[in-house]
Amino acid sequence: MKIELEDRKNLGQVQQEFSTLFPYLKIEFFSKPHAAGKGSEKKYIRGASELLQDTAVNINGTPLEIFPEMTVAELEGIFESRFGLHVQVFRRSGKLWLETTATDNWTLGYQNQQGRELSSGQLGAPDEPVDYHEQE
Repeated sequence: MKIELEDRKNLGQVQQEFSTLFPYLKIEFFSKPHAAGKGSEKKYIRGASELLQDTAVNINGTPLEIFPEMTVAELEGIFESRFGLHVQVFRRSGKLWLETTATDNWTLGYQNQQGRELSSGQLGAPDEPVDYHEQE
């Protein structure tokens, strides 16, 4: 599974591609890093319309390979070390999006499976607004 990171692509496009791979997970981009096992503050979320060329380094059409066996911590680490992007993974739980800070050692596949199980029968339309688990 690959996501092509290109200068003219915006953060929202990367988010959509990730969510296509893992429908019960989402990634958010932040302007400041978070410590391991800690959450990110909502006020630092980057806008979906921001271009990769304005927020990241070393893009140039670089493919980001993502595997279901990769842990959340590994994915977040790759975004940080290779591209200078501060990313946080969230898991769907019913109508809420929860930061995966306590379960960063779980694989993306397992996180997605847990999101599906926690949300079965509770999901509305895909565009339905959901709450953000705020860390203020």
